[in-house]
Amino acid sequence: MTEYGRGPGSEPWHPEDPLYGDGGWGGQQAQAGQQSPGGQPQQYPEQQAQQNYGDWSNGGQSSYGGGQPQYDAYGRQHPEPQYDQYGQQQYDQHSYGGQQQYDQQYAPQAQPQQGYDNGGWGSGAHPQAHYPADPSDPYGQQAGGYGAEQPDFYGTPEAYPPPEPPTRRRAEPEPQRTDWDPGPDEGAHAFFAGGDADEDDDAPGDGRGGREDRRTRGGGKPKKRRSGCACLVVCLVLGGGVAGVGYFGYQFYQDRFGAAPDYAGDGNGEQVTVTIPKGAGGSTIGQELKRQGVVKSVDAFIAAQQSNPRGKSIQDGVYTLQKEMSADSAIELLLSPKSRSNLIIAEGKRNADVYMLIDKRLEVKDGTTAKVAKSEYKSLGLPDWALNHKDVKDPLEGFLYPSSYSAAKGQKPEDVLKQMVARANEQYEKIGLEEKAEGLGLEGPWQLLTVASLLQAEGKTHDDFRKMSEVIYNRLKSSNTETNQKLQFDSTFNYLMRQSKIHISLSEIQTNPDPYNTYYHRGLPPGPIGNPGEEALQAALNPTEDGWIYFVATDGVQKTEFAKTHDEFLKLKDKFDASSGN
Repeated sequence: MTEYGRGPGSEPWHPEDPLYGDGGWGGQQAQAGQQSPGGQPQQYPEQQAQQNYGDWSNGGQSSYGGGQPQYDAYGRQHPEPQYDQYGQQQYDQHSYGGQQQYDQQYAPQAQPQQGYDNGGWGSGAHPQAHYPADPSDPYGQQAGGYGAEQPDFYGTPEAYPPPEPPTRRRAEPEPQRTDWDPGPDEGAHAFFAGGDADEDDDAPGDGRGGREDRRTRGGGKPKKRRSGCACLVVCLVLGGGVAGVGYFGYQFYQDRFGAAPDYAGDGNGEQVTVTIPKGAGGSTIGQELKRQGVVKSVDAFIAAQQSNPRGKSIQDGVYTLQKEMSADSAIELLLSPKSRSNLIIAEGKRNADVYMLIDKRLEVKDGTTAKVAKSEYKSLGLPDWALNHKDVKDPLEGFLYPSSYSAAKGQKPEDVLKQMVARANEQYEKIGLEEKAEGLGLEGPWQLLTVASLLQAEGKTHDDFRKMSEVIYNRLKSSNTETNQKLQFDSTFNYLMRQSKIHISLSEIQTNPDPYNTYYHRGLPPGPIGNPGEEALQAALNPTEDGWIYFVATDGVQKTEFAKTHDEFLKLKDKFDASSGN
């Protein structure tokens, strides 16, 4: 007897028995000789169709199911079923040998059981074994034998059907559902009904009920599973897509056809320093202004520049502007001299004066830039031909090119000096200073730069520069008997004395042995005495050829007159003395 009370007899299997309705029918041997309460062998519907049962003693058997062979799910052929004289199916020992041992050991059959003629089993009768009943077993008091005293558990309508082999089982009919209203979501996809789409995919034979079974299980009304979250997600996704397309479409339209973003007004009052590099166009300037927060967009600045007649004349340099200005206001301020924060170096400025201007603009201690120039001049970008000259007072003299430079508080002196040296190199390469020096009888570009610095210090007009250039070259000639190759320029003496005087005594000039004193030494001074501009440089390259060898500032200020002989020079000198009261 099992723990569920199934004895060796013909009792029905308990519904909770794990083997009840087992799909893996293992060929358990049916009990022979099952009888109805009337003493006659019980007939089953499936047995009524059986005919001509064979005799096990001679191995004869009739076909079952029309003589057609039976196959399993894997295509293997089932052995032909064999039946005994009571209509019970017999199985081959090789396939069901394990069950035969179970029947021999535990089946307490009172009647002689015909053995199997396969595999060496005998056909004699087996005595029935009697076991004491278990008092705790609710089925323990049932009779274990066969006969009229055994009740028929399959005779009543409410009884469970007897176990059947797998090949003859029928699918259990689904119960009728009369108390369930499917609701309006019947037939809707599980995604919109709030369920799981995998529920509909359950196989009917996997031991799990479908969605309908779970809804009606328990006897109550099924839960109607509706959820608006899925619909909300879909709406949000679709709405987001439409909004994204609209946004990018608007941006595309604005970029192609709309007005460029721009601020309004003259700024928010917060000042900012903007550096415009040399040669910068509208796009470069606009990008710098946008980076500094002056204008809102580059396109707005370019449009304002193009609409302004003077928009193309914006100069390089440093400008003081305000943040959040309209593009038109920024253009107007860039064109106004009031906004420029540039350091402007005038033509002829000596380096000592430039250093003081840089210190003031950078708001550093006086003398800071001069110290940097003296200690770091070799790393500021000077060309090779400007280095290693004897008796030069300042190697950077002549290389702080006259122009406008960005210089504001926070910058380093060396950065400003590098800008100036770079500008000078650019200009000197442009005019061919190094290539043209030899054609003028000079030793190199260094001397040509020195000539240009003398012209810048002495001349007043463009015409003066060219005539003075001829005076210098004529006095440097070895054939010069008027001055004996001495330049005799007051500007060189003033340079070494760091002064700018017009009236200098002859005794003072003629006795000072400094290399820069051209009254004392022949030829050119050791180096430039200032920073020449473009006109002076061009005049040094293109002197006149009129034979000038003297010049005198007859009014002492602006008017310069020239002479070819010493007698003419003395007349000009008298005119100067008369105008100056000397």
